[in-house]
Amino acid sequence: MSRLPQLTVETATEEQRELLEGTLKQLGKLPNLYAAMANGPAALRGYLAMRDALVGGSFSTKQREQLALFIAQKNSCTYCVSAHTLRGGKVGLSEEQLLATRKGQDTDPHMDQVLKLTDAVITERGRVSDSALAEARAAGVTDAEIAEIVGHVALNVLSNFFNHVAEPELDFPLVDAHLAE
Repeated sequence: MSRLPQLTVETATEEQRELLEGTLKQLGKLPNLYAAMANGPAALRGYLAMRDALVGGSFSTKQREQLALFIAQKNSCTYCVSAHTLRGGKVGLSEEQLLATRKGQDTDPHMDQVLKLTDAVITERGRVSDSALAEARAAGVTDAEIAEIVGHVALNVLSNFFNHVAEPELDFPLVDAHLAE
């Protein structure tokens, strides 16, 4: 059971309702993460603004799903691992690619380095080594991508940690975040 109310358009205040209606219009459904995060409209507005900004960045939809899935795995967020496994499959990631992503691996050298650098950002709390940056750049990771990796870590840590606090009901097929560790 969710530790924060999962708001609906009917139970929300006017400000919350506008955010929820916008999410419904954009996604076609209202994930329980958003329904719970709407309790703090400023938090949901900030999350949505950052997510929307990163959608216009350097990474493709598939790569953004890989980043979100890997970060969720690193943070043991079953809700987000479940959501991004489903979404990853919908954007063309195979079962093998989804599992490899959860382990921080990819057969494409560029994406493999994106995931390795993402791991370093998380593990080192942003204090990545010069050699980690050099290795990423040698694989073609651009400065824009480096900046956006940090943005994706921040965005997904927000949703992962929020899910740990709120514990919204899982509204995606269950994928245990502990299986790939």
